[in-house]
Amino acid sequence: MKEFSLIDTYFRDVSFQRKDVLLGIGDDCAITQIPAGQALATTTDTLVSGVHFLPDADPKAIAQKAIAVNLSDLAAMGAEPAWLSLSLSLPNVDEQWLKAFSEGFKELTEYYSVQLIGGDTVQGPLAITITAQGFVAADQALKRSGAKPGDFVYVTGSLGDAGLGLDILLNHAEVQSTEHSEFLLRRLHYPTPRVFAGTSLRRVASACIDISDGLLADIKHILNASQCGACLQLDKLPLSKAMLESVDRDAAFHYALSSGDDYELLFTVSEEQKNNVERVLACSNVPATCIGQINGAVGKIDLKHNDESYAYSQTGFEHFNSAELTKEQSNQAKRA
Repeated sequence: MKEFSLIDTYFRDVSFQRKDVLLGIGDDCAITQIPAGQALATTTDTLVSGVHFLPDADPKAIAQKAIAVNLSDLAAMGAEPAWLSLSLSLPNVDEQWLKAFSEGFKELTEYYSVQLIGGDTVQGPLAITITAQGFVAADQALKRSGAKPGDFVYVTGSLGDAGLGLDILLNHAEVQSTEHSEFLLRRLHYPTPRVFAGTSLRRVASACIDISDGLLADIKHILNASQCGACLQLDKLPLSKAMLESVDRDAAFHYALSSGDDYELLFTVSEEQKNNVERVLACSNVPATCIGQINGAVGKIDLKHNDESYAYSQTGFEHFNSAELTKEQSNQAKRA
């Protein structure tokens, strides 16, 4: 199968069809229409075999995670997702793999009403790059730079599940309960972008980011952009039943603080808006937990447990960090 027949077979009609797409797949460019009064939000993420997923990972899960991590970025800006572009690098044409990948792609695009409007396919190492675009009024976009001393720090959902799921997959952790293990692996393979929560939070949040590299790594982006500090209460961290019943307290804190891949939203709210958080999130069916407060100690993060200081030195994942590269190379050697 050659490139253009591959596109026709697996990607031309793979997604939800939107009325604001005037010309989609099949020409040199897609032509789309931005609604009046809206600005265009654009994000791009790449998933690489051996770095973001194991080489033998389920292609359906790969497709859905590739979409989800991009929609999570849009959610963090309060944007409503609309269009996707896909660049797919394949070592060879495996029709069974492509069929499962395109089915996973279609399932999630239909759920979030987003359309695949173009992209590219090339022969090379397995990698998936998606550009996602969505709409948000320019004066309502959530940013990292809006937090102020006195604001409260919130997170959606539960933290650390994907990190523990990855350790299960790599045989670095053992979970006795099959039910818990399946839950944690699903959180890793099929993250849920908090799209509806993001569009609701633009009415109340002062700053927002999605948690992709770990709570500590990502809150630093807000603190640096807002020129603030934060105090986090570890006893307030939202931890799932699967987490609490599988590892001890300190291990649970480690996963929640540093493991990443949760794709929950981390946001700040002023005292005046604090009482509105539960109300605006009610329609999204996503819980949010207050885990601390912003202060004026620029760039500093204080961790406390039951109001006592908690010593912790690790941060989160960062590409091109030599320690992380060494860890990843070690993981790849084990997989081989």
